[in-house]
Amino acid sequence: VIGGSPRERSAGRAVMRNLRGTGFPGKVAWINPRHAEIDGIRTVKRLKDLDWVPDLVVITAPAAIVPQVVRTAAERGVQAAIILTAHLGEGPGSLSEQVETVARKHGLRILGPHCLGVIAPHARLNASIAAHFPQAGDLALISESSAIAAALVEWGVARSVGFSAVVSLGDTMDVDFGDLLDYFATDYRTRAILLYVEHIKDARKFMSAARAAARAKPVVVVKSGRAERVQPGSADTHVQALARADDVYGAAFNRAGLLRVNALDELFTAAETLGRLGTFPGRRLAVLSNGGGVGRLAVDQLVALRGTLAQLSDSTVETLDKVLPQGWSRSNPVDIVVDADGDRYAAAIEALLADNENDAVMVVNVPTAFTSSADAAQALTRTLGLRPRHHRDKPVFAVWLGNDDQATATLNAARVPTYPTEAEAVRGFQHLVRYREAQNALMETPPSLPQDFSVDTARARALVDAALANGQQWLDPLATHDLLKAYGIPSAPVMHARDAHEAMDLAQPLLERGATVALKILSPDIPHKSEVDGVRLNLATLPAVQSAANAILERARQLRPDARIDGLLVQPTIIRPKAREIIVGIADDATFGPVIVVGRGGTAVEVINDKALALPPLDLRLAHELIGQTRASRILKAYGDVPAADERALALALVKLAQLAADIPEVRTLDINPLLVDGKGILALDARVAIAPSRILHKGRGHPRFSVFPYPKEWERTLELSDGGRAFVRPVRPEDDALFRAFFARVSDEDLRLRFFQSVKHFSHEFIARLTQLDYARSIALVAIDPRNGDMLGAVRLHADADYNRGEYGILIRSDLKGHGIGWRLMAIMIEYAKWLGLDVVEGQVLRENSTMLAMCQSLGFKTKLDPDDPTVMMVTLPVQQVEVPSPPPVA
Repeated sequence: VIGGSPRERSAGRAVMRNLRGTGFPGKVAWINPRHAEIDGIRTVKRLKDLDWVPDLVVITAPAAIVPQVVRTAAERGVQAAIILTAHLGEGPGSLSEQVETVARKHGLRILGPHCLGVIAPHARLNASIAAHFPQAGDLALISESSAIAAALVEWGVARSVGFSAVVSLGDTMDVDFGDLLDYFATDYRTRAILLYVEHIKDARKFMSAARAAARAKPVVVVKSGRAERVQPGSADTHVQALARADDVYGAAFNRAGLLRVNALDELFTAAETLGRLGTFPGRRLAVLSNGGGVGRLAVDQLVALRGTLAQLSDSTVETLDKVLPQGWSRSNPVDIVVDADGDRYAAAIEALLADNENDAVMVVNVPTAFTSSADAAQALTRTLGLRPRHHRDKPVFAVWLGNDDQATATLNAARVPTYPTEAEAVRGFQHLVRYREAQNALMETPPSLPQDFSVDTARARALVDAALANGQQWLDPLATHDLLKAYGIPSAPVMHARDAHEAMDLAQPLLERGATVALKILSPDIPHKSEVDGVRLNLATLPAVQSAANAILERARQLRPDARIDGLLVQPTIIRPKAREIIVGIADDATFGPVIVVGRGGTAVEVINDKALALPPLDLRLAHELIGQTRASRILKAYGDVPAADERALALALVKLAQLAADIPEVRTLDINPLLVDGKGILALDARVAIAPSRILHKGRGHPRFSVFPYPKEWERTLELSDGGRAFVRPVRPEDDALFRAFFARVSDEDLRLRFFQSVKHFSHEFIARLTQLDYARSIALVAIDPRNGDMLGAVRLHADADYNRGEYGILIRSDLKGHGIGWRLMAIMIEYAKWLGLDVVEGQVLRENSTMLAMCQSLGFKTKLDPDDPTVMMVTLPVQQVEVPSPPPVA
């Protein structure tokens, strides 16, 4: 500890007190150049005077000397530092920059500065300035704010909630959310991870780590900043105004599979619910109470949170008729009446557990003079203990109003989740519903894209490059029309008139065909045409066109004398009376990059504020899910004499926009409003596209602006096989479920055993989903496809560790195709990919009896050695940056 101090109310004093107070069993040295002894503890003047090298230094020294302290620690070989000191400054020449430069040079990892510190109860380590030391438990807390971390520690201490660790990030100079999520995802002491977030610095790293952690255990997040508002009209496009920063964070959390809650107390409620209730088969809730009013309040809360109230089956009603008093509710919520005793509780609970029309049961107890709360709790736990095996997975949770310690102890001993109020219980259940549905959605196989799905990337690239070369910040309307056409998004034809006379000339052929004309102001400085009354529709004569054109131009110049007026857009008026007006587009977020937006369109789009956001890339499942988050999704259904709109066409347009964002990162924002959607499909009536030279938002491999690594199309290859045949190799896609099933059916049991180290008879959807739904930032699977019939011939996988130092591979070839060189060539591409990713080592485990695989590995340059923990397994390693893949061997 560098800066340990006798001065009261100092960080150094607090750290000394906390480290000594927990009985930390490790070696501790106190560094202080002014005091030879503090509270009877001998100190050392300088870190270099120690005769041993610490694993960790905790720095509370004055800001001015922190860079020198860090330099000394780094030169001594220290690998980690916690900097509690604040006010190191920012920018060139600052103390922070000096510290960061030294740390990076020596590979020293830094937590902080300006942080609370670290608490690890299991290790009895309290390297923090927190007021109290929490008990050991299974919740990991990562907080950007020191104050929030301290408050949550106090909350946990007061309620006997235990932590596996508490980490405060502070100013996040180095160690960040991504690093800690990776650590706690594999920490066996951690059951759930709690996050308090204000800002994310490295969005791609965060998304990759969060997705990996959320697949391993619940991750619950609360984020401040919901109150930040965008003033109407302050953004250049509607989609940019709709994509508020906090909403983008919400979209990112959803994409990663995290559960977002709204308040600090909900962090623990959600974690408790997810930990105690576990899995569940659905969202239908049954409510049982000995007080009708409380039961109805629970239902009101459920409806307010968009939950689903279960309907009682006829057989359950008949069963309850026999055990409940005459006049009971005969519906859900089940009111077992105020005088209910333990037997009545037990009979009613048993009936609801046996009812297949509900998925979970909430039991509420109101204290009465008829039956004690403790007896009711005994009845509940006794019934749960006796329930049949096939009912044991149904979640049951309790609300025991009042303050009965005996009842609480009974419920806790039986591990029945309990809540102080019916509102908190319903909220906790809805947390479980949202979390499990999100996790299930991550495992769903998306529908395949249409076979004719194609885009003209070259045409789009040429349009944008030409505009940038001319110094444009916005695509002109004709280029915008062509850009949408290149991505298969139909748009209304558009013509450019510089003045009223040209507008008449362009309108005349339209009028002669019997169409009416629409005129719109054209100005790069007027993003919202309606603000200057810049739109006229259904113009049926040339005089009307002339009058409208002059009026639009004159009014625009009056209201916006500062704006550059380029003329007018001339279009045929589109008549689709039963079409819905939707807005879709690409927004640009400073943290997460491109964001796909969809919602209710029209001139009042920002006032209505009905929108949903998602990070690209998208598939059709994600696109449909995104549409379903909006209120506008309801009007896409059929109603009255209005037929259903083509939601699939809308979803496909969202996928195409996500692809456009991937292909042309210079497209900064794209706004289509309105996009007409009806039974005939979609049609873009108006669109704006802002462009700029591509700004690298994320360093390293992959797309320069995407936070979620897109499909790596550049790794598609056509291979010449040793026998003269060909194979198309591409990265695996989420929709490849059926492809893998057909492939596994043609792999022998013996080959499956050699690959998976055990006999495999059944491949669950979850198992295959983990093979096909990858985070391309860390994993890739390459499949070889027969171009003649689409059959899968083999696959190779590579999964990198969080630090991109090492990667583990796996490979499987169809049993009837061994000896054709497919495996060797897939391995060669995998090694090439590992080099591109920057890995140092590729490694794997091979059964010792698998001589074919071992021989191939040796021919590729792998080193082999016996696994010291298992004599039946060989460990194979390849230093990928140091080898060149040899030519393939001839076909056997």
